[in-house]
Amino acid sequence: MLIGGFQSFTLSDFPGKPAAIIFTQGCNFKCPYCHNQHLWSRSVQHSPHMEEGVLSFMEKYTGMLEGLVITGGEPTLQPDLMRFVSEIKALGFAVKLDTNGSDPQCLLELLENNLIDYIAMDVKAPCKKYDQLCGTAVDIACIRDSMDLIGSSGLPHHFRTTYYPALLGEEDIQVVKKMIPEGSRYVVQQYIPV
Repeated sequence: MLIGGFQSFTLSDFPGKPAAIIFTQGCNFKCPYCHNQHLWSRSVQHSPHMEEGVLSFMEKYTGMLEGLVITGGEPTLQPDLMRFVSEIKALGFAVKLDTNGSDPQCLLELLENNLIDYIAMDVKAPCKKYDQLCGTAVDIACIRDSMDLIGSSGLPHHFRTTYYPALLGEEDIQVVKKMIPEGSRYVVQQYIPV
């Protein structure tokens, strides 16, 4: 796993659970409002001991922490994500995945192997604006497949959109709301300039 950052404690990122967070290195989107642009590239210096350190930390705090949030970057780009999540689950932790939904096949494998306990997916924009909001060409069919998978998974989940006023209007948010699977929670996050 290419891990670009680690936060040892959060009460706000995994609903109902004290957790730690890892930030995976590498993203296939280049959203202009992203606060984690330093995680976009997969070619930055990476410590091979970072994953070992995270696993050691989690094992040490078994009983105090209840979960691990895996965010990014985009975690589903990691070829060894399944192995890593399996190791976290074997330690007894719940796992929350934050994803952009670009790899429904990875999501399906995680779901079929019961490796995820909570999923949050970013829905960037209405379909016609997706490429613009992501800074790259996006396969909308993959986004829709991921939304359908998550919506029908039976797992706790939510979808979210960052309201970036330079590119999104209120009418866009209304269009996105109609894309959300029935019965799923939807959150609009306000863009906060850094």
